[in-house]
Amino acid sequence: MILARVSGTVVSSRKAEKMEGLRLLLLEKIDPISMKGKNEFVVAMDGVGAGLGEIVFYVSGSGARMAETTLGLPTDATVTAIVDVIEQNGNISYQK
Repeated sequence: MILARVSGTVVSSRKAEKMEGLRLLLLEKIDPISMKGKNEFVVAMDGVGAGLGEIVFYVSGSGARMAETTLGLPTDATVTAIVDVIEQNGNISYQK
């Protein structure tokens, strides 16, 4: 799983029929300690109802097609969780 921040949405008026109704999110990978963006972006299907600015986990590759909402869909990235807290060695770098 990879940490990222939802930085926007991607709208597509034409897509595979099985993808109808699924939101596409623009994600920026982040450093989990500084919480700064890495200027690396990916478009992912939203499997959990994530919102703008939220910190999320996403999976990529074949794992992206194993979430309930994306099972068998043509995706290479799926948001699978919304993060509540990031803590390392007793230090909290993020709390929702």
